[in-house]
Amino acid sequence: MSLAPTTDLIGHLDALLKPAEFDDYGPNGLQVPGKDAVGTLVTGVSASIELFERAIEHNADLVLVHHGLFWGETGPVDAQLKRRLKLLFDHDLALAAYHLPLDAHPEVGNNALLAGAIGATEPEPFAGVGVRARLPEIAPEELRARVREATGGREPLAFLAGPDPVRTIGIVSGAAARSLDDAVAQGLDAFVTGEPREPAMNDAREAGIHFLAAGHYATETFGVRALGDRLAAEFGIRHVFADIPNPI
Repeated sequence: MSLAPTTDLIGHLDALLKPAEFDDYGPNGLQVPGKDAVGTLVTGVSASIELFERAIEHNADLVLVHHGLFWGETGPVDAQLKRRLKLLFDHDLALAAYHLPLDAHPEVGNNALLAGAIGATEPEPFAGVGVRARLPEIAPEELRARVREATGGREPLAFLAGPDPVRTIGIVSGAAARSLDDAVAQGLDAFVTGEPREPAMNDAREAGIHFLAAGHYATETFGVRALGDRLAAEFGIRHVFADIPNPI
């Protein structure tokens, strides 16, 4: 294992993900500075006390997440944020986060990787940060099974109201149930996201489209893990993905 300058890692991520091209909810890139060099990188989906404690157990120098600490707040630091920041400061642990850029990336993005994991091909941009792709004419229950397997065995909430076989699919990870409208407008057979919303069942049935909500967390483990593996290979550092399952 070698050490890599923290600035080099962040520069590499910024060049790869191009966060300046996105109007995001919070800052992308380095959110909390720490050590000048990284030997161990811990990745996880969401910044939390538990994730930081896991990182400390692994003697990490940098934590890389999809959901960071800051979401455009301008108010004072509250007790929860103070506890999180104190852990980072006390252990000189840096934190970096990439949100929409990591959803949208065509190689290491959550949506492109989820599409590949369920056997979809010919991905194209869809609904801002998502992808639309083709499936090899599979049955609706096969689609459900593929989504379940891709997300580590988590059973998706599924309204299988579309055609059989399923040939086309739209995917937008996380809390993107409203993008069902885009899938309907584009005539897709199926739509996969993370979280559902109340109108989804009736909207899917009335539009004749398959709707699957596979979990916000479960659909967003792909990108950050791929980023960690990429950094480990290119910079010779150690990478640990900290899986902290969330049923939502």
